[in-house]
Amino acid sequence: MIKTQLIRFSVLAPIAAAMLACTSVKLEGGDKPIEVNLNVNVSGEVRVKLEREIEDAIADNPDIF
Repeated sequence: MIKTQLIRFSVLAPIAAAMLACTSVKLEGGDKPIEVNLNVNVSGEVRVKLEREIEDAIADNPDIF
């Protein structure tokens, strides 16, 4: 039984190696550059700054409204 497995391996191994040797992998880059979109929402920070400026303006000038 071990002898038949060894014979099968010795026959199939070169065939498998030949099949793998015939294959090739080709990697190519795309035509367009990679684009990374970094749209960051900063409206929260801007809103806090504006609210503080408005509160300070109202505190400095209570008769505005």
